[in-house]
Amino acid sequence: MNSAKKEDGIMLSQRQDAILREVVRIFTDTGQPVGSKTLMNELPFHVSSATIRNEMAMLEEVGYLEKTHLSSGRIPSAMGYRYYLDHLVQPTSVPQDIAQRIDEDFGKTYHQIGDIIEQSAKILSHLTSYTAITLGPESSSIRLTGFRIVPLNAHQLMAIIVTSDNNVENNIYTVDDDFDTSLIEKIVNIVNDKLVGQPLNKVLQMLHSDVPAILSEYMYSTDGLLDMMDSLFKKAESEKYYVDGQLNLLNYANGDDMSEVQSLFSIINQSNDLRKLLDPSILDDGIKVRLGSELGSDALKNYSIITANYDVGHHGKGVIALLGPTTMHYSQLIGLLGEFRVELAKRLIDYYSRYDDS
Repeated sequence: MNSAKKEDGIMLSQRQDAILREVVRIFTDTGQPVGSKTLMNELPFHVSSATIRNEMAMLEEVGYLEKTHLSSGRIPSAMGYRYYLDHLVQPTSVPQDIAQRIDEDFGKTYHQIGDIIEQSAKILSHLTSYTAITLGPESSSIRLTGFRIVPLNAHQLMAIIVTSDNNVENNIYTVDDDFDTSLIEKIVNIVNDKLVGQPLNKVLQMLHSDVPAILSEYMYSTDGLLDMMDSLFKKAESEKYYVDGQLNLLNYANGDDMSEVQSLFSIINQSNDLRKLLDPSILDDGIKVRLGSELGSDALKNYSIITANYDVGHHGKGVIALLGPTTMHYSQLIGLLGEFRVELAKRLIDYYSRYDDS
């Protein structure tokens, strides 16, 4: 075992690779620093305890292992995890019982695309006991298929839109006394005539260009109505994030530092922070693991996020992710996400097929 490979100027032999891989595995399983005697019984080849100690000292010297104050054993460093994830991790197959459970948990009729995406986060969270995050397929191909305004009473209207993925959005608005409700049908006809069939991003554009001039023929002021429609269409176009298992974060947080806990929950409850966390570049990268030191937040320093894309053809791509401690079982979870994203894509394609031809 004298072959080696070069990584950023550091030569690692196959034996050092095997030692690092076993240190990660044992530390993940036990949570305890790993010593040379333990490794001697676990390595797939026979070497002396002294040789293992020398190799571990070398791995510590180059920054892949580190000592703790409580033991003479060693644990993987952030650099060690990065090297392991880039070169040594071997995804494992999903057990048959887990695959069957995924199939059963997905196995019901869905009436909106968001229901499938939300269910996927629940399944992942329950399977892993980590925090699961899902992002629905990109919305660039979604079109407006219907628009209605329903008077609820003298001062309230409900605006309803339907999109080509069979998603329904509605909002209730309060209107002034001088709002002419007799114009509602005319407004609905104008919007349906001009906007139905258009992609949502174009609908939003036309709301600020073509539509105001048309509506001004019937209304003295269109600001309130346009604001109402604008917020509703933006809601429909916005990317759908679903998070499940938020409380699982507390299992790995420093309970003595409440500011850290607050920062964690702030990150997963803010869409902008979530988008940064999911890293949309994953859409071209398949499955990716980023360690806490790479996430740009002190609150996440002891966490990692595993992200995977899923592809639903011309309907776009989305992202599924697991947020958990740095000591996650990466080989199992990478294998799980690889299988899960295929199953999720199948469910979405089946859902879309019911409406693509309608």
